[in-house]
Amino acid sequence: MAATKVAQRRMGMPEIKKKAKGLGITPGKMKKTDLIHAIQTAEGCTPCFGWSNGECSNTDCCFRPDCLKTRL
Repeated sequence: MAATKVAQRRMGMPEIKKKAKGLGITPGKMKKTDLIHAIQTAEGCTPCFGWSNGECSNTDCCFRPDCLKTRL
């Protein structure tokens, strides 16, 4: 995901919604995972959030810290 800035901490919903709105996505009442997948898709990336099982070679993803702790 080269289009996103790397975050060293987990992003909260206000930050995620702001990022979504900047990409033309209307967050509404979307769940966090669904919203992140929509952002990843809008950025031309694979909607892979939560599928890492604690391992991910994509070190330049802004959702990485949260993704590594999320299990879908």
